[in-house]
Amino acid sequence: MNTATVHGCPVPDALLGELRESGAVRADPAAVAARVGEDGYLFVRAAVGPELALAARSEILARLAEVDEIEEPAVEGIFSERSRRRELMPDLGAFWKSVSEGAALRRVTHGPELRALLSTIIGEPAHPHDYLFLRVGTPGKATDLHFDMPFFCRGSQRVHTLWIALGEVRLDQGPLMVLEGSHRFEDLIAPIRGIDYDSKGSPRVAAREDAVTMAGKRGVRLLTTSFQPGDAIVFSMTLMHGSLDHHGADRRVRLSCDVRFQPEADPTDPRYFGPNPTGTTGVGYGELNGAKPLTEPWHVR
Repeated sequence: MNTATVHGCPVPDALLGELRESGAVRADPAAVAARVGEDGYLFVRAAVGPELALAARSEILARLAEVDEIEEPAVEGIFSERSRRRELMPDLGAFWKSVSEGAALRRVTHGPELRALLSTIIGEPAHPHDYLFLRVGTPGKATDLHFDMPFFCRGSQRVHTLWIALGEVRLDQGPLMVLEGSHRFEDLIAPIRGIDYDSKGSPRVAAREDAVTMAGKRGVRLLTTSFQPGDAIVFSMTLMHGSLDHHGADRRVRLSCDVRFQPEADPTDPRYFGPNPTGTTGVGYGELNGAKPLTEPWHVR
């Protein structure tokens, strides 16, 4: 059943498609390169073992329960619709950094499974950014379509984003979606190539229209799926992506994480590497939506 919505409106069946699974070719570098060139992404079921993804999920939920944002038992992941985060953790950035550096989460994001997958995609040894984008979705939240270029490309121009599900993510829980074929939309990509991402006058990297309108005008679909723990999708900086709305009636949070990978041989950007990465804006983990209490709205770019 299609339960996908964007900005509160149902996504027409004709504009919704399934991500193509690539598990069968993930170990073949030539086949992987061909698939990424054709689709703009590589979608792999169980890129890490489900038990590892669920261990990370449990670790994160326990921390959120400490600040009264998740009901007990925390493992169920039910949003409490309350928060004591600002009261108990006055340094929101430090709190979110500690959550993002949990041992079980780092076992997933920096473990051998994802390094091997990204090394195959990039074609040489890959290195993950230390700075993570951990996302906790609650009902009413979503992210508009956007490109990741140019924000992560100061050190290397060969950065890839890996999005991984840390638990089940149903269509009504706001899973990641990609705009089909958008890695070929040169009219949208050209203006952001090589721009100064620190400039206040830089061109927008977010879509000016909602995802359904944009897909309809372009004659393409919004590609997504119901994700299981450990499922991952990898794409370059020039694939337009976002999320569907989270409108799950059971108040169960959606947990996912973005981690960027680049070739080991390329220069690193100190904003995203090291023990105290400063992040895109220079204020560290405090700049992220995840650092805000779950009761507060996201800024959807």
